[in-house]
Amino acid sequence: MTGLAYPEISPIIFSVGPLAVRWYSMAYLFGIIAAWYLVLRNIRKYNLPIDKAALEDLVFYLTLGVVFGGRLGYVLFYGQDIFWHNPLEIFAVWHGGMSFHGGIIGVIVASYLAARKIKYPFLSITDLTALYAPIGMFCGRLANFANDELWGRITNVPWAVRFPNGGYLPRHPSQLYEALLEGVLLFIILNILWQKKWVRRHAGFTSGLFLTLYGFFRIFAELFREPDAQLGFIFKHITMGQMLSVPFIVLGIYVLYTATRSKKINTDF
Repeated sequence: MTGLAYPEISPIIFSVGPLAVRWYSMAYLFGIIAAWYLVLRNIRKYNLPIDKAALEDLVFYLTLGVVFGGRLGYVLFYGQDIFWHNPLEIFAVWHGGMSFHGGIIGVIVASYLAARKIKYPFLSITDLTALYAPIGMFCGRLANFANDELWGRITNVPWAVRFPNGGYLPRHPSQLYEALLEGVLLFIILNILWQKKWVRRHAGFTSGLFLTLYGFFRIFAELFREPDAQLGFIFKHITMGQMLSVPFIVLGIYVLYTATRSKKINTDF
């Protein structure tokens, strides 16, 4: 049989009695902690007017935005029938089922609320958040691989993987494709450009670029990913993930345009 054998990774890292620590939850936790540390480093490097209490408020709001946005997005976009028949499953986040699109929307809303709370420009906050959001995306996609979920379409490429839940058929490891595109590559592009003073001073540029690139990367990666079983293709060969990415691209281009045209400069940098 062609394809590489799935490494049989347990979705549970370890258990203590009834408590099970899963890769999925640890991925989000690591992403949040890493982003917290790197944002703090930016605050100190550029002497930004964000004190410890304000940063803690920001992290709290963003954490809620990621969790509630990701879960609500999954419920609305991917699992309506499932949750209609079993509403309590909405709260079972340890079973997986988080929408990256929903998580981003949740972070945008949370950033707006945090900006009002700590009295710091909204787009400056989303820029700092966009820089390190790819870390969480990278970890999340690795967790998808460990959970044997969201695998790709059947293929005969040499690196195809035979996922147990995928019928042991050789499939694209699309979770890893997305980890590299939405995680590694997006992180590298944004953080290289962030070194340029012009980019830092034009609030919203990094945010707009994040939305635009994420949308394009996600649409491309979906070409190799098996559509969600409960949805299938929406229009012929178009998936839900691709449809949801289009508004992100449109919004991202708009934010990029306004950021480059704006005469208002962020003097904090």
